Amino acid sequence: MSHVSSHSAPGQSPLRTVQVLGGGNVRSSAHVRSLASGLVARGVRVTVCAPVEVAHTYDFTGAGAEHVHVPRSSDPTSVAALRAACADADLVHAHGLHASFRAVLALSGRRTPLVVTWHGRTHAEGARAHFLRMLERRVVKSASVVLGTTSDLVDRARSTGARDARLAASALPGPLAAVERDESHRPKLRAELGATGRPLLLAVGALERRRGYRVLLDAARAWRELEPVPLVAIAGEGPLRPVLQRRIEDEELPVRLLGRREDVGDLLAAADIALLPSSWESRSVLAQEALHARVPLVATAVGGVPDLVGDAAELVPYGDSDALARVVTELLADPERRELLRERGVRQAATWPTEDETVAQVLSVYDELTQARPLI
Repeated sequence: MSHVSSHSAPGQSPLRTVQVLGGGNVRSSAHVRSLASGLVARGVRVTVCAPVEVAHTYDFTGAGAEHVHVPRSSDPTSVAALRAACADADLVHAHGLHASFRAVLALSGRRTPLVVTWHGRTHAEGARAHFLRMLERRVVKSASVVLGTTSDLVDRARSTGARDARLAASALPGPLAAVERDESHRPKLRAELGATGRPLLLAVGALERRRGYRVLLDAARAWRELEPVPLVAIAGEGPLRPVLQRRIEDEELPVRLLGRREDVGDLLAAADIALLPSSWESRSVLAQEALHARVPLVATAVGGVPDLVGDAAELVPYGDSDALARVVTELLADPERRELLRERGVRQAATWPTEDETVAQVLSVYDELTQARPLI
């Protein structure tokens, strides 16, 4: 149930928070849009500091927040702009590593409480990975509270030196179009993809190493032996496209690279099985949408995935193409098992936090840190 009363005592000015965003990661940006809307409804003044292109996409002012343009950079000009925006804030809440580091720099010398939410991990190797670990240590030691959207992110924050790290409620914001999908689109879309009369397996995400697409192509070799041969469709764009495309052609794999798509909900509704072969995920949007849309999911048992899906998906070890190939083959041959996963998926999705619960938890953290404010 929503609490819509003003979040301030009589005669006291409303609580003022600044939300800091970096380059517009879909998960964190959608979360901040949802959070801003819920906080404003509870009488909190919200300023969102984010690049102007992110603000255009997510319409923070439409949620009742003020927007201040702060470029995705830690140069002195950007830090000064952020410092000015935070001047009279009761509390600053930063989302993601780079935005959090900018907030630490901007709040230098001030006693304003800083809350940091980690929505995922920044992936890098070598010298850059070492540099990012240094940033993480600086951020968690400066933050009053670190919120992690998965238990392993909370563990990582604690091991890095956070004095207070907690598991954050994190809803999948916005309407799930796939849930209310008009089934009449399904045959047409399957025909366009070349999946009429054959199973359609769908993966979604940027074509980059951590997504596990090389392992997926290894598994697809085994699926060539099935009758009918399933079609694997991958929606996403990225640097690995030429390498993957060459393999698909050289090995005659039943895989199509669809590029960047705006109709992922429709694709998901048309699919027989959703695939998530990544090396790491936090609260995967694809996993959540697949379960909501009653599409059986086969995913790697990494990061936040096992906690997120429970017993409502088939889990395989990362990097094990034989296990991935076997589990998908068995699932395609077992309609009763697919139906069981659909039913479990709906039940599991009902246990995830709502947007309202997410806002309430964040607000309770704000109350602890600003103390003089009444609790909701």
